[in-house]
Amino acid sequence: MIKDIRLFLLSLWLGAAIFFSAVVAPSAFSALRTFHLSNSGEIAGNIVSRALSVINTSGFIVSLLLLLTVFTIKRSSGQRLLFVEIISLAGVAITTGIGQWVVAAKMHALRAAMVLSTDQIAADDSRRVAFNSLHRYSVAALAIGMIAALAAFLAAAQRARLD
Repeated sequence: MIKDIRLFLLSLWLGAAIFFSAVVAPSAFSALRTFHLSNSGEIAGNIVSRALSVINTSGFIVSLLLLLTVFTIKRSSGQRLLFVEIISLAGVAITTGIGQWVVAAKMHALRAAMVLSTDQIAADDSRRVAFNSLHRYSVAALAIGMIAALAAFLAAAQRARLD
């Protein structure tokens, strides 16, 4: 029973993260740009930031919860799979935590310091360059977290099958 709940939580988070990355973020920017507003990127960025906050925070909480419950499961078989699962869940916790409380926090502070919308800041402006760099780190952190979640899911599912 607990194995099923653990797999459900992990798959739920992974599905939400994939949906956010593949649908929500690109759609917000695409839909708002059709209105040709001078600040459409800023509006879309605010929407995406709020959704990403939920994804990162929930990923952090779910991975910590699953790390705590991993020790309640029978460990008679699949020790390597258990190790992969633990390392992968730690990876999810680390990447979502860094994504939320380091990268996103810096992006938010940088956006607040810019006064103008990021779309209105010159591409070669140091603040815009820093913002774009942080955005790449944010995308990378979520991608690595999603890969780690997939590895944890596969390891947990395989261990459940062995028991």
